[in-house]
Amino acid sequence: MLRNLRGRFHPFWSNATTKVRYSTCSADDSHEQSSYVPLTDHPNLPESPNVSVSRDTRDYISAILTCKNVSEVGKIHARAIVNGFLQDLTVANKLLYIYSQLRAIADAETLFDEMSVKDPVSWSVMVGGFAKTNDFVNSLRVFREILRSSLNLDNYTLPIIIRVCREKRDVVVGRLIHKVALKSGMDLDCYVCAALVDMYAKCGEIDDACKLFDEMPKRDLVTWTVMIGACADSGKPDESWVLFERMRNEGIVPDRAAVVTIVNACAKLGALHKAVILHDYIRLMNFPVGVVLGTALIDMHAKCGNLDAAREMFDSMKDRNVISWSAMIAAYGYHGKATKALELFDVMVGDGRLPPNEITFVSLLNACSHAGFVKEGLEIFDLMTKYGVRPNVKHYTCMIDLLGRAGRLTEASGMIETMSIQKDETLWGSFLGACRIHKNVEMAEKAAMFLLELQPQNPGHYILLSNIYANDGKWEEVAKVRNLMNQRGLKKVPGYTWIEANNRTHRFKVGDRTHPKSKEIYDALRDLTEKLEEAGFVPDTNFVLHDVDEEVKVGMLSLHSEKLALAFGLIATPEGSLLRITKNLRVCGDCHSFFKFASLVTKREIIVRDANRFHCFKEGSCSCGDYW
Repeated sequence: MLRNLRGRFHPFWSNATTKVRYSTCSADDSHEQSSYVPLTDHPNLPESPNVSVSRDTRDYISAILTCKNVSEVGKIHARAIVNGFLQDLTVANKLLYIYSQLRAIADAETLFDEMSVKDPVSWSVMVGGFAKTNDFVNSLRVFREILRSSLNLDNYTLPIIIRVCREKRDVVVGRLIHKVALKSGMDLDCYVCAALVDMYAKCGEIDDACKLFDEMPKRDLVTWTVMIGACADSGKPDESWVLFERMRNEGIVPDRAAVVTIVNACAKLGALHKAVILHDYIRLMNFPVGVVLGTALIDMHAKCGNLDAAREMFDSMKDRNVISWSAMIAAYGYHGKATKALELFDVMVGDGRLPPNEITFVSLLNACSHAGFVKEGLEIFDLMTKYGVRPNVKHYTCMIDLLGRAGRLTEASGMIETMSIQKDETLWGSFLGACRIHKNVEMAEKAAMFLLELQPQNPGHYILLSNIYANDGKWEEVAKVRNLMNQRGLKKVPGYTWIEANNRTHRFKVGDRTHPKSKEIYDALRDLTEKLEEAGFVPDTNFVLHDVDEEVKVGMLSLHSEKLALAFGLIATPEGSLLRITKNLRVCGDCHSFFKFASLVTKREIIVRDANRFHCFKEGSCSCGDYW
């Protein structure tokens, strides 16, 4: 039946009908799950109730579940046919399940079509089987047949199909399935709720995810973990931390999967004192720091600005995989220490046990890009073939960024034109960013054309093109781009800056006056600016992209969120202490110059993490060498 319907997919809620045979028994809801599981990997297949299981049947099931490959399953399948056990629904369903787990979906289809009797478990396994092989269209089709046949839904099938919507980023169908869950009374099941929360978050509907999470009468570890990860992925890592503290206050102890999710969220938050608290908590709870958690901790410490702690974690790991090495290489890269990254790579390949993979080379190429190591980057790109790694779009994006930052726009453009792989928005975005740095309007317009075709709803592309026009004084073109944004209902992503002071995180936006110490902050900023100007600092009004008077431009520069955060840090911390600042966007050139002078005048070390990398300002210079 499935094979005959394959390729004739109707809309999900179409009225076409299909006759099916199935038994009257329903699927069992009683599964146990200790942590969030990825798409279709539910730990337990629901059993068909009211089906007596003989000793011979148990022997078949035991043999099926020990199979390691399709060949072994095929032998047991053949034996079941010869001995008449394929009519046993429990045996048939287990065969379906193991074929699906081994991704032998064609064999599963053949068996399914040959089954004279099918129950809800049979259909559920096929939904999961198609999903496991990323055949989401057919997964949805089979689920539609389940609904038409009035089969009972369970907390095995619904999470699978909800996660299909997550993978397809199809929130429209996801909402329809949410309604199905409501009608079937499964909307409060912990597995179903966790899948719905995850689906809404991955589809960008974080408010719906939070609302559903807050309305749940009971939240288990799975749902907490999903919600913490969802907030981090949607750009709200501070809310992830609040959820983690709420979870602990409610007495829920995270397992290893939950801890990794929390560590990853903390890495995105970039708050050093929270990273220290979390690592101390992990030690206190005696969580085993294996490869996965250890690698996550490397990334967290590095992204929170503590490169020494990241390296200490790396050195302390008894076992490391290629991802662990790549994470440490990447850490050196976005801290501007490309030489260290290259040295560590030499140690890795010199050992010979772990050949570098595509992730390793992305980390290396990023490090070269941030440091302006064009020669080394080209050599590494050529080296990939030696290790059997074919360049993908991420590697090409690094190369375009590397060449573009170095001003070799023609060379970067030529590489784009000769690429044999599909170009994505990240690659064109890197090229557009390089065009902005070197003020090449003609090439910028070409890149923007492709970007707006690929992602017409991304406001960042419009803003970048608008800024390029503004830098060139083309105010009419600026107005056209802004009007196009307004017509499409797009808004600029607001810039925010965080600073750690006294083990607390304080957030500022441009021109912010909501902080309790707002008056003191502006007074301190005014005093600091005067001292910097006496030391030779001159505001760079080229970074004010508005057609206004020069005096107004200077005033607008003084309102930037990172300057407000810096002024607060100066009045809230002891003299001479290090300041750690995080910004969600790229730091502008004027603020970069301002911070260099500030580190000299105040005799403070200032570490700034922006959207691209870390900047360590000390004694009037920056670790990036003014190349970022």
